[in-house]
Amino acid sequence: MQASSADQEISRIRGEYERRAREMPANRYAWNHPEHYFLQCQTSRACIAQLNRAGMFPLTGRRIADIGCGSGQWLLEFAQWDAQSLAGIDLDERRIQRAKAKLPAADLHAGDARSLPWQNDSFDVVSQFTLFTSILSSPVKKQIAAEMMRVVKSDGLILWNDFRVDNPRNRNVAGIGAAEIRALFSGCKVDLHSVTLAPPLARAIVPRSWAGALILESLPFLRTHYLGIIRKP
Repeated sequence: MQASSADQEISRIRGEYERRAREMPANRYAWNHPEHYFLQCQTSRACIAQLNRAGMFPLTGRRIADIGCGSGQWLLEFAQWDAQSLAGIDLDERRIQRAKAKLPAADLHAGDARSLPWQNDSFDVVSQFTLFTSILSSPVKKQIAAEMMRVVKSDGLILWNDFRVDNPRNRNVAGIGAAEIRALFSGCKVDLHSVTLAPPLARAIVPRSWAGALILESLPFLRTHYLGIIRKP
């Protein structure tokens, strides 16, 4: 039987993950790289500010699911923010195994986010960090967005962080603008803010001047991501 276009997209993404694992230096996102530390700190600060405005910080007593959780980087942050229980899913089995080693009590799954392994209205916060930018198929994006909406509680929220611009050097990713985000979550209240100094600039500037990077990040046209809170109607 011929695979559907959506299944072909998932296969493409798996292949891209394999390529990155082969070609990308293992220490690309190591904590001793100042630009990675800078980007993580700035994103964490922005997330805390957004969650606080939404009345969801700290995460005490909250249930959190991270879609495309990788090796658990953001789940570890949520644990530090006092989340009660943690869950996650990622296509890459190896990343999930690394996440399980860090977070043995978390509910972690290797699988396709088009079909999440949790019941309706399970989580206070459902997050995604640069997952959608790796998906080039609109139907797949819509399926995953619908699943995120299904598992988040009616009084919960989706925490969104992803590129709003394309990467001209990588055709395997695509930025997602405000109009597309609102279309994916039609009828929802969507509050978006531009964040994150363009990573190439961060890599060039942060090792020389953290303060200089902060100044550049204050300029909206140099920010490459949208950070947002999405709520059900």
